[in-house]
Amino acid sequence: MKHEQIARLLPEVFRSTLAPHTPLAALLEVMDALHAPAEGVLADIDAVFDPYRAPDALVPVLASWVDLDRFFSPQHSIGAAVHGEPISSGTGRLRELVVAASELSQWRGTAHGLVRILELAVGMAGFEIDEQVPADDGTPQPFYIVVRAPGEARRHQALIERIVEQEKPAYVTYQLIFRQ
Repeated sequence: MKHEQIARLLPEVFRSTLAPHTPLAALLEVMDALHAPAEGVLADIDAVFDPYRAPDALVPVLASWVDLDRFFSPQHSIGAAVHGEPISSGTGRLRELVVAASELSQWRGTAHGLVRILELAVGMAGFEIDEQVPADDGTPQPFYIVVRAPGEARRHQALIERIVEQEKPAYVTYQLIFRQ
């Protein structure tokens, strides 16, 4: 709020005494300066809530609002003084997950949804879900899937395992295989 705007809010008796280089004018200038930082933030507030423009430190908070903090590394928690990335693939990948959170929640518990979230989280294509895994006798094993991941994704194995554990149906067991 500029000092002219603040002055209009003063009672008439104060406004009538307002002149340059007076204590009241100096006080209004100080009030103007104190409001400036908050007004600067408020002028660009939409950037705070946009996953692509939010400061890096705020992206994990946005992710927690859409329930993606369940994929964070165990040592990372909102509000803790933790340095480093909340997921092994970096803040950029987390931004993509936040943007796609609505779509991902619609596909939760499906092979399509699991592949989509793994590709977004790790940043590479090539994930496959095999839902018809044959047992020793050749019949499909019930409630068992094989998740095949690209070999380059091995460095994100802990993240992939956290995602699969959270996104697969609770009654399903799985095996994670990295291709060579």
